[in-house]
Amino acid sequence: MRVLQPRTRIPTPVNLKSAHDTPHFLRRGLALRSMATPTTRTLACPNGPLFSSWATKSNNLASIGTCTAQRWSSTNVDGPMDIKSVDLSQFPPERVRNFSIIAHIDHGKSTLADRLLEITGTIPTPSSAPGSSGRNQQVLDKLKVERERGITVKAQTASMLHKFGGKWYLLNLIDTPGHVDFAYEVSRSLAASQGSLLLVDASQGVQAQTVANYHLAKANNLTIIPVLNKIDLPGADPDSVEDSVRMVLEIAEDMEIPRISAKKGEGVEALLDLIIEKLPAPTSKLTSSFRSLLFDNWYDTYVGVVCLVAVIDGKVGKGDKIASAGTGLKYEVSQVGIMAPDPMPLLALHAGQVGYLILGMKSSHEARVGDTFYHHGQDVDVLPGFQPAKSMLFAGVYPVDSTEFEKLSEAINRLTLNDSSVSVARETSAALGQGFRLGFLGTLHMDVFRQRLEEEYGATAILSSPVVPYKIIRKGGSEQIINNPAAFPDHSERANVDDIQEPMVRATLIFPEEYLGEMMQLCGDHRGEQEDYTYLDDTRIIMKYRLPMGEILTDFYDELKSLSSGYATFDYDDIGYQSSDLVRMNVLLNSKPVDVLSSVLHRSQAERASKIITKRLKDVIDRQLFEVVIQAEVAGKIIARETVSALRKNVTAKCYGGDITRKMKLLEKQKEGKKKMRAIGNVKLSQEAFLSIVKK
Repeated sequence: MRVLQPRTRIPTPVNLKSAHDTPHFLRRGLALRSMATPTTRTLACPNGPLFSSWATKSNNLASIGTCTAQRWSSTNVDGPMDIKSVDLSQFPPERVRNFSIIAHIDHGKSTLADRLLEITGTIPTPSSAPGSSGRNQQVLDKLKVERERGITVKAQTASMLHKFGGKWYLLNLIDTPGHVDFAYEVSRSLAASQGSLLLVDASQGVQAQTVANYHLAKANNLTIIPVLNKIDLPGADPDSVEDSVRMVLEIAEDMEIPRISAKKGEGVEALLDLIIEKLPAPTSKLTSSFRSLLFDNWYDTYVGVVCLVAVIDGKVGKGDKIASAGTGLKYEVSQVGIMAPDPMPLLALHAGQVGYLILGMKSSHEARVGDTFYHHGQDVDVLPGFQPAKSMLFAGVYPVDSTEFEKLSEAINRLTLNDSSVSVARETSAALGQGFRLGFLGTLHMDVFRQRLEEEYGATAILSSPVVPYKIIRKGGSEQIINNPAAFPDHSERANVDDIQEPMVRATLIFPEEYLGEMMQLCGDHRGEQEDYTYLDDTRIIMKYRLPMGEILTDFYDELKSLSSGYATFDYDDIGYQSSDLVRMNVLLNSKPVDVLSSVLHRSQAERASKIITKRLKDVIDRQLFEVVIQAEVAGKIIARETVSALRKNVTAKCYGGDITRKMKLLEKQKEGKKKMRAIGNVKLSQEAFLSIVKK
């Protein structure tokens, strides 16, 4: 039996009156209790009974018992308060804080989230748990790929309680990714927040994604608290980094910049007080009609789509009839709750709070991110929402064995239920058969998707070389977006094409000044145009370049880190299309074009790229019983060629002496057979052959 991920386990509501109120999917889960390892964790209500939790072998927590949520005083409880034991209707919007944590990759966002949850008592500290030691690590990073890579891929939410000024406050935290490929996750999270903590590593200082996330938060009119993290590191220089933060981000001198160590917990409790004191409360109205913003969703095996919403006005409870402004469809709320950090069902969500709704949706396509939910039959103003994810690159995905197409199709369908930013379209390759053309937000996003396909669903796939979407303007003014090199117009079709454009980005690079020459050379080699560069401080430079998107897909980031000894950081923004002299390069094996190996290049790079690709293919293609000719064709001309010599079977091995003509007859017969094999033989290509194309 497959153990579900923590995010997909929806616990029993704390207000169930009888077994008949238990949802069908949960009754099925209760029947499996004998297959789980019972680990009791006792939690106390302030004025109610005790209840216990069951944990499966993978530490998935699901609240199975009941707890009487009684009215309680927000001023007479000392120490951490268990959020599972309180009535959240007692928190008006002015005592709610919705905030996100944003930062450059590896600046400590997930570690800070762990400490916040520990200090507020939302999760137990390992030292107080029997048989455990050390600290919680990456509690909100629930995907296997996140824990293996040490990065955040999917934004996660968690609600907690903190006492400040004699009153308890409800804090809704959203932990966001730090890599540029997942900036869309960050933008959605900011839409549900009123403030942000901007983490800066006290040893590394301001990085490219730090600046990008700061401007993204400012564009959403959020209140930002800059925070210096990792002050405990030997190489930390908080004074110098603080000066850089104030200069680059234009932070006023009188604004406090707290210094913390998220790993050790130093300064984190004071940061909680600062969150309540400095960040604004949501401007929500309890008495207005219900409105909520859908900013995330995921798919649950038992209940379908789970919608993560920020309640803007009014309240929503179980049994309410609500409608979607985007689709016009109507739903009945079957469950409502918050993430603490596991799903915790409630009677209702109120204005200013962040939580989840289960509406019986069977497809994530019904849950449009940025949609407005409202009570059916009431007139409300639709929330502005935000633009859907825009795919920055595309790649073909094919099964290794054509008989496994259905398995791959099912795996992609299931995975895209939890990653709506991936676009999917069916396509057929003459070389590899049926497959898919998938759109991703970046190369890391593509690599993470491939890894999740293999690890979570056991589907091994071949990925073709990633390409960016090109714009073809034909005679007469019609436009076409091409995301497959095989569909790119070749030299015979150029007479009908008026212009060809490629997507451009504005890249921001931050690096020590001694690497200025190497960085300028790198950007120049990738057809970059310098726009600006200034000194960030006494030792570092921030430089802006205009670069083609296609030039930064594969080896650009690796070269950046190599040339700068790992000190340079890189971020980019899409700035539209620009005309360019592009050509299609076809790869031929024994004079037969292989469509999945085609690529689109700038004309000035075609000859060099052709020689590299043919040479690499020669190194990875296994020798056959016939000769394999590898050719690269551009504009109808062969500009590069390599040959894989044929394997030769020793057909004269059994000839022990005798007339030489006997051996010659056998060799001639073999020669004739090889000519036929070359005409009808199929060249077998491994996954390594395709990876050699991806890495230029």
